[in-house]
Amino acid sequence: MKSRSAIRLLVFTVLIAGLAVIVANMQAVSDWWMLHSYTPDQRVVQLADETTMKSDTRRVFYINHPQLDDKSEFNGHCRTVEQTIVLGCFIDHDGIYLLNVTDPRLDGVVEVTAAHETLHAMYARLDDAERAKVDKMTASFFATLNNERIKKTIAGYRAKDPSVVPNELHSILGTEVRNLSPELENYYKQYFSDRTKIVDYSDKYEQVFTSIEVKAKSFDDRLTALKRTIDANEAEIESKTAALDNKQRELNGLRSAGNIDEYNRQVPVYNAMIRDYNGLINQTKLQIDEYNALLNQRNQLVIQQQQLHKSIDSNSINEKSSR
Repeated sequence: MKSRSAIRLLVFTVLIAGLAVIVANMQAVSDWWMLHSYTPDQRVVQLADETTMKSDTRRVFYINHPQLDDKSEFNGHCRTVEQTIVLGCFIDHDGIYLLNVTDPRLDGVVEVTAAHETLHAMYARLDDAERAKVDKMTASFFATLNNERIKKTIAGYRAKDPSVVPNELHSILGTEVRNLSPELENYYKQYFSDRTKIVDYSDKYEQVFTSIEVKAKSFDDRLTALKRTIDANEAEIESKTAALDNKQRELNGLRSAGNIDEYNRQVPVYNAMIRDYNGLINQTKLQIDEYNALLNQRNQLVIQQQQLHKSIDSNSINEKSSR
């Protein structure tokens, strides 16, 4: 009886130990299952290469079966998208989805998005102690960050759901900020061989939008100043028109009264007034032409802006995206 009890106890102990091993390796088992029949396509491999993902990072990227979606597909997968300058989503136990942006002016947006979403996947794998340590590092650095766009982005996340801020900081700082604290740089080295390449992509396409905004601001400033000058000139033209009418009535009165000497003395004054008036008219016409030309250039800039926003607006599905 003792022997049978001992055997049962041994079997039970082995089962418990086996179960403990399985539980301890659930992530590895799950990873194996997600990868055993998955072969990344060429574009997915290229994204991993271009963002310098290290082997473990690349593995997690592949585990999430990254998919480049056209706009209609993307809307179906990503119901809540990023508020930063990336266009994708990571859904735990589902996958990574990237909007397939094909506008050549926005080269790099898909690469940055791939790295950003993969960092979300890596963050999800941190244990509580690791996550607390990382959150402390990112929060400490963010407090010193002098980047209004990123600060505004994080404020948007915080207003909507403060709980996601540490996770978003983890992805944003790692892909969009060039100079991090030494401890953060060392932390991100475990994920990417050369993080600066990702930031280069980020800077490149962000500059496309920034450049247009700067040009638009320049046009707006010039148009405002020119409009102010034109308005002032038109008011002066109106005043000069009234002065000329008065002077003409005065001359007509002098001539009717037979005061020819005074009339002759006032004629050169009147002619000078006309020359001044005509000069202001011609100057104002040139300014109006300049204003209209600048306005046309400003409108062309608006069209460029609209095209760019259309390229990254997943709700704009009049065009098909393919690569």
